[in-house]
Amino acid sequence: MTDTAQRILHLLKTRGPQTAQALARRFAISTVAARKQLASLQEDGLVDFAEESVGVGRPRRLWSLTEAGHARFPDAHEHLSLELIEAAREAFGDAGLERMIATRERATLAAYKDALKGCDGPRARVRKLTELRRAEGYMAECRLAGDGWLLVENHCPICAAASVCQGFCRAELDIFQAVLGPEVGVERTEHILAGARRCAYRITPR
Repeated sequence: MTDTAQRILHLLKTRGPQTAQALARRFAISTVAARKQLASLQEDGLVDFAEESVGVGRPRRLWSLTEAGHARFPDAHEHLSLELIEAAREAFGDAGLERMIATRERATLAAYKDALKGCDGPRARVRKLTELRRAEGYMAECRLAGDGWLLVENHCPICAAASVCQGFCRAELDIFQAVLGPEVGVERTEHILAGARRCAYRITPR
């Protein structure tokens, strides 16, 4: 693998989805060269793209890491997270673990609601929620889907924790519904823990 390819993988990991043009500017190479590197990484199963409509004209391609691409960046905190969950379960039981998750859910919900103050309408709230999730490492992106939106998370920084405690995923879905408000419905359509490459949420007007 070339040095440029390695740097592309690292940028996609740390900055989230990127266009070929953005990568070309970042690494001072031509767009053709960037697309060549991306095509090679795609053949290796390390990256893939999603199309996003931006105004008129052709949709742009946003490239991001696949599951295999994410696996090249092991989570150094994964083992600690699992140990803490098992310690909490052993010390306080399943009910205590659920209370811990509920506490985290309330704190996250309060932080999100504060961040979404001033967002006028579902569209603005969906965009702001996407920004928050991207900043938290979920490599989130959203796009129009029919009369609503599709919120996609290309990475799950709490995947190890969620794999042993489904309450984390349930809490996140409840948080999304609460902060986006009663004007929309939120449905998870893809789930990493169910074998999907990403988590995706369909958000539709009620």
